[in-house]
Amino acid sequence: MLKHYIMTGLVLALVATCPALSWADFAARVVTVHEGDRLTIRHDGRSETIYLRDIDCPELKQPYGKQAKHAIAAYVGNREVVVRGLTRDKQGRVSAEVLLDDGRNVGRELLKEGLAWWQRSASSDASLEGIEELARASGKGLWADSNPVPPWKWKATKKTSRKYSN
Repeated sequence: MLKHYIMTGLVLALVATCPALSWADFAARVVTVHEGDRLTIRHDGRSETIYLRDIDCPELKQPYGKQAKHAIAAYVGNREVVVRGLTRDKQGRVSAEVLLDDGRNVGRELLKEGLAWWQRSASSDASLEGIEELARASGKGLWADSNPVPPWKWKATKKTSRKYSN
């Protein structure tokens, strides 16, 4: 019985000190916006770089990359946000939903503005497809281009060109 209490106490202490292990929502301050879909938050005296779940924004050197960064900075820069469902993948990359104080999901807002792609392969939220389609049909943001290049393809071409350049 004593072992049970000790284990329960250790698990609770671990969850309290490591929010990344907890499924609970928590408030954090955004301290740095790196790109449209990557930011650093501060919570409980720790900083953590996270990616917005379910979306992929253009890289900074791509068309609309800087606009995506400026848009997210306007939403969350140096502000308190709610972080929901923080997870770490096999590569150690941390992702989460980031919510504004009015409950809006920042990733969804970027999709609406045409400043992100829905990550179909990594997402279980099929409602995001409709949001992306509306932005595409309206010609918003990156959808104003006739053939926008998703960041995963853009990065692949950059790696190939570096491989064969002198």
